[in-house]
Amino acid sequence: MTYTDDHLRTVLTRARTIAVVGLSANPLRASYFVARYLSLRGFRVVGVNPALAGQVLFGQPAFASLSEIGFDVDMVDIFRAPNAVPPIVAEALARWPGLQTIWMQIGITHPAAAAMARARGVDVIEDRCPKIEYQRLFGELRRGGFNTGIISSRR
Repeated sequence: MTYTDDHLRTVLTRARTIAVVGLSANPLRASYFVARYLSLRGFRVVGVNPALAGQVLFGQPAFASLSEIGFDVDMVDIFRAPNAVPPIVAEALARWPGLQTIWMQIGITHPAAAAMARARGVDVIEDRCPKIEYQRLFGELRRGGFNTGIISSRR
């Protein structure tokens, strides 16, 4: 699916609290460094992973499931296989009637789950990464995909 830059910018600007389903405590895993990046950009990032429940990551406790989170989230970012998406989306929709966004990471799509969320008025982004989109849309992605903050011709 194609998303306009304005739409992605709106989704990323209005979100303040993000539940990351499938968060890993391993700094080498994409779910960790994406969540860390988002937390460093001011988002409240809440991990959802039964193996990490009760641990504190990025200043927030992790939960075993979405239904255990005792406060509202704006976006659910899914780092799970496509066949795990429908129950995650159903749980998120049941837990937060005012949920704004379901975001499925790169390589993750599920048309039926996306349709279920869209029918409830929730924005759905599939097969994209909020870290990459944030960097691209807010001027943090530089040549070669890195923002070193250094402009030089020296090697």
